[in-house]
Amino acid sequence: MTLYVDTSALLKRYVDEHDSSLSVELMASDPVLVTSRITEIEVRRNLARLLEGPSLADARRRFATDLDAFALVALDAVTCGEAASIAEQTLCRSLDSIHLAAAQRAGAGTVILTFDLRQAQTARALGLSVRGA
Repeated sequence: MTLYVDTSALLKRYVDEHDSSLSVELMASDPVLVTSRITEIEVRRNLARLLEGPSLADARRRFATDLDAFALVALDAVTCGEAASIAEQTLCRSLDSIHLAAAQRAGAGTVILTFDLRQAQTARALGLSVRGA
């Protein structure tokens, strides 16, 4: 199985939130973790919004190290074109459509780890497997 980890799930690794331990456990259960560069932008934004001082600096360091271990799906013309099609078809939020297109691009059998209920609903409507939400 390949686990596509979206921002809502990965952020729980650095910020103690509801379901943080579940998210960390699910990520630890899969040797192949995948995400996209959009996750980098979203996580860094949210870390800056939620943390400060030494906690922020520590979370940024851990995130940078963790991101190096992920397989990253390119946000190229193919992925962005698929994201646009998903957005048109489902009317989901733009960033969600990018995550979903990247997860599809990661290959058949990819499971999406998300705690975003709207994204999870759209993923299921597209026939994708979802863990978390």
